[in-house]
Amino acid sequence: MKIYLDNAATTRLDPRVLARMKPFLTTRYANASSIHTPGQTAYLDLRRAKEMVARLINGEPDNVIFTSGATEANNFIVKGVARANRTKQKNKIIVSAIEHPCVRESANELAAEGFDVVFLPVNSEGLITPAALSRLIDDRTILVSVMAVNNEIGTIQDIKALAKITHQHGAYFHTDAVQAVPYLELDVKKMGIDFLSLSAHKFYGPQGVGVAYINRQIKIKPLIIGGGQEDGYRSGTYNLPGIMGLAYALELAYQERTGYLKRVTALRDYFWQKLKKEIPGLKLNGSLAKRVPANLNIMFGYIEGEAILIDLSTKGVYVSTGSACSATNLKASYVLRAIGLEKHFLNSNIRFSLGRYNTKAEIDYTVKCLKETVKRLRSFSPIK
Repeated sequence: MKIYLDNAATTRLDPRVLARMKPFLTTRYANASSIHTPGQTAYLDLRRAKEMVARLINGEPDNVIFTSGATEANNFIVKGVARANRTKQKNKIIVSAIEHPCVRESANELAAEGFDVVFLPVNSEGLITPAALSRLIDDRTILVSVMAVNNEIGTIQDIKALAKITHQHGAYFHTDAVQAVPYLELDVKKMGIDFLSLSAHKFYGPQGVGVAYINRQIKIKPLIIGGGQEDGYRSGTYNLPGIMGLAYALELAYQERTGYLKRVTALRDYFWQKLKKEIPGLKLNGSLAKRVPANLNIMFGYIEGEAILIDLSTKGVYVSTGSACSATNLKASYVLRAIGLEKHFLNSNIRFSLGRYNTKAEIDYTVKCLKETVKRLRSFSPIK
């Protein structure tokens, strides 16, 4: 039995999305920047994709910029907005302490350039309170970046409240919404979002394509320059197969949202209850109430998370210890450190992320394997 419980890292490409992409890989392959008839037909397809994405997040089509993924989108937005709007009076950037590495490293790069970079703390559940932001923000602030849903512990932030505080101080607000689809009903206007990032492979679309949603009324410096595509905001040949796949995957995610949320919530709750019953000494990291239903990040205590992961992998169960973007780095998770886990528990955690194709039978098998794995690893752990 092969069981994939790492959907927060990437999801399986939906066959319907692949079918939508196929013509753009085979017969409708013209470059959307070309001025001949096939090229202009491709450009119209590109425009339709922009319109579809914009409609689903209640934005404007011209503000939809397609990228190679959310890492590029986050780099583009965080660094581009900061650099384009820096003045003697405004030189401050605020990012949450549990942002994705691409946002944190972008902020660190800005700090090396002389920007005042402040990391916004979270509470023990991984949540940012409006009061915490109010204490740190001031009129020197250019940009606040807070992810809508954390990729490791699944906590959901109050984006609307944080964006309101940001705007009250004359700053701009960005959210990495990669893990939010379809769990949150994204509405850039109602939520007060100036900039937003998405990545198709998190919602059953293709890998290698994402969105940087920008507010064109706000200055932003491009990250990739060259041929002038996207009105100079992001140069490079359009990945039209990927773009069409992204737009359709996003549409399907929200069309089928109600049924999906019901299924994955029931499966997650069943999984968590069964785990607590079968394996003693577990602790859930983050908030259970303010959390996307696909995520369970669990501390097993006194045994290495990597050991659990490897043992489960030999049994055909595939999970994660945290962000897939740092899978080769065995340093303790800064997200778990930020929520206050004690040092000796920082490497004892596993992230289970459920998805569209998981079943109850898979959960039963996973719990059976976990029970055996944990019992064996605890039997020779030097700490009890």
